[in-house]
Amino acid sequence: MRIITDELCTGYAAPGHPEKPERISRTQLRLQDQDTLALTWEEATPADEPHLLRAHDADYVRSLAAAETDFDPDTPCHEGIFDYALRSVGGALQAMQAARRGEEVFTLMRPPGHHATRDRAMGFCYLGNAAIATLAAVEAGCRQVAVYDFDVHHGNGTEDILLGQAGTAFASIHQYPCYPGTGTRDRGDNVFNYPVSPRTPRTDYRRTLSTALERVVATKPDLLIISAGFDAYVHDPIAQETLEAEDFHWLGGQVRALGLPCCNLLEGGYSYDLPELIFAYLCGLAGK
Repeated sequence: MRIITDELCTGYAAPGHPEKPERISRTQLRLQDQDTLALTWEEATPADEPHLLRAHDADYVRSLAAAETDFDPDTPCHEGIFDYALRSVGGALQAMQAARRGEEVFTLMRPPGHHATRDRAMGFCYLGNAAIATLAAVEAGCRQVAVYDFDVHHGNGTEDILLGQAGTAFASIHQYPCYPGTGTRDRGDNVFNYPVSPRTPRTDYRRTLSTALERVVATKPDLLIISAGFDAYVHDPIAQETLEAEDFHWLGGQVRALGLPCCNLLEGGYSYDLPELIFAYLCGLAGK
């Protein structure tokens, strides 16, 4: 399994903010200190502007590159954040390419991306990693690309970018009510939303995860891009769901059983146990 990461992505932080460098650094240590999975490591390289412009307005990209003030209370304007976001997108593009070669791949990167819309940074996200990788895959010749987002928060940015885009499908399973307050219904012909109530029992949550996965697989994708968020975990500090590590292991196994080319992009997950949750998911993906 290939892990795409970059030590530079731990170089920014805001005091008290849940999207912190330790999400990456502690997970790197956990994955290096195990012998269950055979891992290869690859450094992320920055994306270039043409990839961004498939998904984002040119004016927005220019404003992000030049930003000097916070975008909103959740989404600070860290020094150099545009460069950090470019590397996160670059990792997603590398993961997409590896998946098309038949490799198992996971990006251990920050910032996340699934809340970034065509023209707005929000929800800790600056550029739409999954959406950009999806549109690049279509451009590269994929007939159909499906995005499956199991982060506990609705992937409103991915939805905004992919809605109505030929050759794409998007499914999000997320807590509602919860940030960002969207995703209550399907939209168009290619956006499928699965809101679940706070504190949904694990068995019911698993059932919804399966239903949403079946829905995007029914579009017959030749590539599956997964926005892998681990904040539906029972001890996550910014949501109220019930999943345990074994549920993420189970979900990895469900994805593996599809036999589809698949890349996995880290989104959220803010508990101290994030390294164990990611490890459990990767073990499921690998059939371990």
